[in-house]
Amino acid sequence: MSTTTNIRSLGGEPNGLIGRMGLPRPLVWGFVGLLLFMIGDGVESGYIAPYLAQNGAGSETNAALIISVYGLMVALGSWLSGALSDVWGPRHVMLIGLVLWSILQVLFLSVALPTENFNLMLVIYGLRGIAYPFFAYGFLVWVLGESPANRLGSAVGWFYFAFTGGLPTLGSLVASGTEPLIGQYPTFWVSLALVVVGGAVALIGLRKAHGGGRLAPPEVTTRRSLFNSVAIAFTNPRVGLGCLVRVVNTAPQFGLFVFFPVIFSEDLDYGIPGWLQLVFILGASNIFANLFFGVLSDRIGWHRTLRWYGCIGSAITITLFYFLPQHVDGYWVAALCAALFGITLAGFTPISVLMSLMAPGQKGNSIAVLNLGAGAATFVGPLIVTIFLAPLGAAGVTLIFAALYVLAGISVRWLRVPDDARRAVEEGVSLDELVEHERADDIARTTTRQG
Repeated sequence: MSTTTNIRSLGGEPNGLIGRMGLPRPLVWGFVGLLLFMIGDGVESGYIAPYLAQNGAGSETNAALIISVYGLMVALGSWLSGALSDVWGPRHVMLIGLVLWSILQVLFLSVALPTENFNLMLVIYGLRGIAYPFFAYGFLVWVLGESPANRLGSAVGWFYFAFTGGLPTLGSLVASGTEPLIGQYPTFWVSLALVVVGGAVALIGLRKAHGGGRLAPPEVTTRRSLFNSVAIAFTNPRVGLGCLVRVVNTAPQFGLFVFFPVIFSEDLDYGIPGWLQLVFILGASNIFANLFFGVLSDRIGWHRTLRWYGCIGSAITITLFYFLPQHVDGYWVAALCAALFGITLAGFTPISVLMSLMAPGQKGNSIAVLNLGAGAATFVGPLIVTIFLAPLGAAGVTLIFAALYVLAGISVRWLRVPDDARRAVEEGVSLDELVEHERADDIARTTTRQG
């Protein structure tokens, strides 16, 4: 019996308000908990660097070093979260992330900060960078596995709505309210409380949800899964190409943060507050656009959304962001360009969907590769600026970034979805259901041959 026949009865159109909104009903509390968790994680984002410099790090350089180590651990945790979700299960990976974050935050607040010990700050705060990717991206693997395949764009849109809504947007908003009232140090404890509440809401709310256990076949060891999470980029070239598209997604954004502050704060005379407001506008527009493009991609196609709204759209808006404010006076012009760039960046939302569909039996490993791309973007963008800013100038670097978006748009044509995943989309079943039935078919065929 074919896989399509086996899984046909499991499909169906979403019903009820939650289903029509694109939220997978069994995972709703996971999204709520993720939002609270990321709000807690984002509370410190707006003031952690100067606080460390004034309370034990000794200098802005040392504070930057602590945050750099934290960033490296975030990249490591982002990769590990996908690979380990395959063999340990998303639920256990999320739990590990919650426990690690809580313990390390308590140590950071009760030992490292009071003693103003730079080495302890470096180690404890740096290691904490592994924690939130475990929780957040472990849940992403769960979402990709359990959502109906024909509604994956909407589900991923909701994931990034909760993720970016918390870090840094609402997290910074919470800090802006608590810091004047109770001070910066007690605000760190507020972040811990929010993380614990968010983690509890998610894990308790998901306790009966399917898909939180081991995803890989029994013979796959942890070491093998870690190896596969890198090897899949070469054994499945489409996944490797998807990783490169993910690099292009945010590399220009991180690159702009290197030289745009000078252009907008000094050359255009908006000052640092004016530039920071543009950054806020960019981020705020991106939050809601993630949700919009997630839903839209389910309707018009993931490839089309990624190519035209994400890649080509970002090529146009990044060019406008640099050139238009220099030729048209008015802060509103710069604000509009920042908002448009943030919106088109959200057009890349379907890349997570395509990565999971291109390797439905190795969702965790494909997401690990995707997260590697996200981590690589944090240094690829600044590296391009470092190499080309002096010889080509700011305009030249901006055009390089625009060209990368165009090349990414061209490459989308090769991100093809295999036939089995396409059938799952047509039937509206989840990828976990597809994989389970394929494994059942394999066992049945093996039994028949042995018989």
